[in-house]
Amino acid sequence: MNPYHDFVKGMVRLFEEGKHLPLGGFSPLPRPGLPSDAPAVLIFSPHPDDEVIIGGLPLRLMRESGRRVINVAVTQGSLKERQAARYEELRRACAHIGFELVQTRENGLEKINPAGRKADPDNWNAAVDRVASILREHPAEALFFPHDDDFNTTHIGTHHLVVEALKKLGDVSCWAVETEFWGAMKGPNLMVGITPRDTTDLLTALSFHEGEVRRNPYHLRMPGWLMDNVRRGGEVVGGQGGAVPDFPFATLYRLRRWEKTGFRETFTGGRGLPPTGNPASLFQS
Repeated sequence: MNPYHDFVKGMVRLFEEGKHLPLGGFSPLPRPGLPSDAPAVLIFSPHPDDEVIIGGLPLRLMRESGRRVINVAVTQGSLKERQAARYEELRRACAHIGFELVQTRENGLEKINPAGRKADPDNWNAAVDRVASILREHPAEALFFPHDDDFNTTHIGTHHLVVEALKKLGDVSCWAVETEFWGAMKGPNLMVGITPRDTTDLLTALSFHEGEVRRNPYHLRMPGWLMDNVRRGGEVVGGQGGAVPDFPFATLYRLRRWEKTGFRETFTGGRGLPPTGNPASLFQS
């Protein structure tokens, strides 16, 4: 008998069993005691749920390097009847995983996409001002935000929103960590390994977004996506023909410096961070 038959059947069985697992309702996870002046990193999340989907490195920075992680809820989704509920789901997810939370405004920003940027410049400029004020209120060592070709229009809009806010301020220097989910980056330069424990915690936090994952159980596919990142990152980040790491889960990013008015490359080639080791070491020129 072909052993791969049982291998594939086992994966399908686990996926189907996962549909019956509880959503949300779990107690907050232990978190490190961090002083109020601990270095901060900001996640600019296009939608509620992005904070944990791309949250492998932020979670490690909090747990292993003593960083405060502050999630900025750029939007609360496009369905007005779901915006309040999505924020409540987000609040519970962040409370579970240990991230702080900043709301851009009640019900979130609107029309954060290329079309809205062009059609309603007053709304767009007000959104840029709001993000600039958040950057002023929360000085950060690093910013996480989507890359400029992440397929989903709100993800692309969020990229330009953050970049324009940084340019508007004109005097901010920090690490810029671009993320991917809907559209793979052509040039990621960083692969961050994630332990099974951290993967479990991220997946559990994602389950708090109940209204979304009931409609589409994408939380159950997240481990497979993190595994595929190892396959892709082994060559795209590590170099074509390079050895693929033997850890199971990873997230890919593009790491650069933002220096007052633009991006600056700080290294050539790609870097890999195994699931253990101080992730703050990445923030060294």
